[in-house]
Amino acid sequence: MNSPFRYAICNETFADWPLEKACDLAAECGYTGLEIAPFTLAPLAGEISARQRGEIVRTIARAGLECVGLHWLLAKTEGFHVTHPDPAVRLATVEYLGDLARLCHELGGRVLVFGSPRQRSLVPGVTRALAFDHLHEVFSRLVPALEATDTVLAVEPLAPTETDVLTTAAETCRLLERIGSPHVRLHLDVKAMSAEAEPIPDLIHASAAWLEHFHANDVNLQGPGFGAVEFTPILQALADIHYAGWVSVEVFDYAPGPERLARESIAYMQGIEAALD
Repeated sequence: MNSPFRYAICNETFADWPLEKACDLAAECGYTGLEIAPFTLAPLAGEISARQRGEIVRTIARAGLECVGLHWLLAKTEGFHVTHPDPAVRLATVEYLGDLARLCHELGGRVLVFGSPRQRSLVPGVTRALAFDHLHEVFSRLVPALEATDTVLAVEPLAPTETDVLTTAAETCRLLERIGSPHVRLHLDVKAMSAEAEPIPDLIHASAAWLEHFHANDVNLQGPGFGAVEFTPILQALADIHYAGWVSVEVFDYAPGPERLARESIAYMQGIEAALD
């Protein structure tokens, strides 16, 4: 392949390891990017001081890594919801996502992965159509902050077992088309795509024009190569569309331990990549 994939790993994989230790292992394994869950740094973005932000930047750089951006944006927070019927709640959510965009920029990142199933699922009194309108409103109001920080909100379709809002790539792309900003694009996740009727390679090809970021994992909640998902056609599809973004390892079951998850996930994908035409 002319353009090898850029591999990253999510920092919560390393549990309570010091950031320096996590970065060193990631670099040793062959990753070049680190993706950060904000709750691993502080309960709220505004609680991370300028000094702390500078130290995080230096720690990542010392290991030879880049900060990819942020994910799990609203995890372990309260009072935020993108489809809530109360305009004040939606406005507070826009403002907090703006805080996260500034944090992302100051850490050297670009991508903000918006999954947050609990903070987008339907609440009483909100229909799917109204939820779609609220999503359009919230993400459109966020665009100026994204433009000012040169960041991209990458919206993630999730399985119906996790949420009842934006459960397919096609539906998510319709929202992105309606918003019409290069700063609001698509994130795809292998575990989530596995719930769709269409094969994952077909979803990748169909969504190529919108794709900004990609999470590699398995339906068993562990890393690529740890379960039944076959990644050869997935990586081939990414190569076919000339995907230039990050392939970021995100796991939810940490039972194998940080070192095994980090080493074996990237080794599995690199082995496939080496065999691709």
